[in-house]
Amino acid sequence: MTSGHTTGSLVGVFALQGDVAEHVRVLTALGARVRPVRSATDLAGLDGLVIPGGESSVMDKLSRLLGVAPAIRQAISAGLPVYGTCAGMIMLAESIANPIAGQQSFGGLDITVQRNAFGGQVESFETALEVPAVSGDPVHAVFIRAPAVLRAGPDVQVLASVPASCLDDPDDPDGGVPVAVRQDRLLATSFHPEVTGDWSFHRYFLEHVIR
Repeated sequence: MTSGHTTGSLVGVFALQGDVAEHVRVLTALGARVRPVRSATDLAGLDGLVIPGGESSVMDKLSRLLGVAPAIRQAISAGLPVYGTCAGMIMLAESIANPIAGQQSFGGLDITVQRNAFGGQVESFETALEVPAVSGDPVHAVFIRAPAVLRAGPDVQVLASVPASCLDDPDDPDGGVPVAVRQDRLLATSFHPEVTGDWSFHRYFLEHVIR
């Protein structure tokens, strides 16, 4: 799709678990055609895929149980643009620092993430992020049991970070922690833009990652 146009793309939303309806609503409002993805056949013909926030361990188990995980991995390897939010970031990560027993991811994004890095539900917080590659205005970000990027590979572009002091147990309180990253056609955020009314990242995905 040509940069600057948000309409016409067929975008799948991983629909086995998570904030499916919220993403569908935003993508539809931006002019995309949307298809829920629950099986391997639902991936056919997609221009992009969104993996929502939710429970990454449940997403992993259901996707393997229903046989869609290998198809998503293959689609990622073939270059399908994918945007993962919160649990979706975990599902895109090549490595999880603190997985539950047997937990797997789809992979593709050369990062290591830590689950629930900012604490539990009661430690949820909101902040305004400066993300010049995505928006000229600060992006409203909501962190709910969010992951953090502990390692980003050389091909990964860090789009936004928060102070390490936000972490539940920071090693270096004065450092920075990536919370939005891009590697070619893969985009991921630790936070939930689908629930804030700030559509900057969805628009960026449609205009610049899908191409």
